[in-house]
Amino acid sequence: MQMSQLLDAEALRVIGSATSKKRLFQTLGEMAHTVYGLNASAVVEALQERESLGPTGVGHGVALPHARLDGLDRVLGVFLKLDRPLDYGSVDKSPVDLVFALLAPRDAGVDHLKALAFVSRTLRNPAVCEKLRANDEPAKFIEILSSEGVTKAA
Repeated sequence: MQMSQLLDAEALRVIGSATSKKRLFQTLGEMAHTVYGLNASAVVEALQERESLGPTGVGHGVALPHARLDGLDRVLGVFLKLDRPLDYGSVDKSPVDLVFALLAPRDAGVDHLKALAFVSRTLRNPAVCEKLRANDEPAKFIEILSSEGVTKAA
């Protein structure tokens, strides 16, 4: 799997802050609408529904919200860097500043899990997170997330 299969170059942004997890999900929904033409409300609802099962903040300032949606033909990603970290309810209680949302077809099966594992492995790399935090250019984000040696096939 390659990052370019998940992320459109327009689906990476820096935002100043999010006042709540709900507002963060609204921003992700708006981005998914703008970049992929998805229904923003459906994206927000699906992310909130999944989050109600347990927090998707995986620790070390990283959150991997994800959801399954009708009408998709492949797994899609949206990446946000927050200038001001958000209290997300992560497993390690650390606030979140790197958010990689995955949206999968309802019947994605293992593709969704492979994509989630792939992104999780990428963002567990401290060097990757350090480089992402040191940059504010979305074009650099895709380069960092896709760099050779950072990601392995899922």
